[in-house]
Amino acid sequence: MPHSPSAAPFLAHIAHCHNIMLPGAYRPFVCGTTAIGWVHPRHFESLTAFGCARDTGFGVDRGVDIHPLGEKMAEAGLYRSHAELFDVITPEGAVIGRIDRGALPILGLAAQGVHMNGLVRKPDGLHLWMGHRARNKRLDPGKLDHLVAGGVCAGLTPLDALAKEAAEEAAIPPALIAQARPVSHLRYTMERPEGLRRDLLHCFDLYLPEAFTPVPVDGEVERFELVPIATAFALVRDTERLKFNVNLVLIDLFLRLGMVPDEDASVLRQALDAVS
Repeated sequence: MPHSPSAAPFLAHIAHCHNIMLPGAYRPFVCGTTAIGWVHPRHFESLTAFGCARDTGFGVDRGVDIHPLGEKMAEAGLYRSHAELFDVITPEGAVIGRIDRGALPILGLAAQGVHMNGLVRKPDGLHLWMGHRARNKRLDPGKLDHLVAGGVCAGLTPLDALAKEAAEEAAIPPALIAQARPVSHLRYTMERPEGLRRDLLHCFDLYLPEAFTPVPVDGEVERFELVPIATAFALVRDTERLKFNVNLVLIDLFLRLGMVPDEDASVLRQALDAVS
């Protein structure tokens, strides 16, 4: 579909998060007979040693076997434990087990996260709160991030996860975070240094009082900065300063705010909504 040159930087961010077409060299990871993940060749030998080899790939017999496998993988040095469990889900969304967050990309298992646009209406226009990620973060240290973002831990709903992350990351009280509204869902499949990311992002908007100032609590964010929405637009368009998936959520926001020319909006929306 034709588009103007102004769409190219945004399309590049989207393509960056859709940088792999499966299966390629990957082999499926199954639970019983249900395919739930994908394994890269560099892990074939280890999973074979763990007794996970199957006719056409790798897997476990039952959902309860997934967590012990994750512990073996950590002990073998395939990843460093986050000490945080995530639900393991089927393509239909059924929860069949749990595993450490760090193991998800090793097995190419689907994960869920929440991202929230913290917005402020001021006399001079709309503004957006952005977080500066701590320099000691495992992933994308020092990058710009959302006011609230994080994974959906085992047993939590996206709304539960949003409230948890809002309190832990930015000291947003429950009564205020309850005003957040779900606005979209974004998916991507992406090869990253930590492995294969197959993520579903639950996106929210929250319009905050001008008098409210978020405060870093858990050390994952160094500081928060309130920027005009036009500045956020330019940061996404012109730089690589944002955490990779934050770009996607902000492109979605810019589209919903009508900040993208009509000739580019449908192209970007189609690219965002593509499921790889």
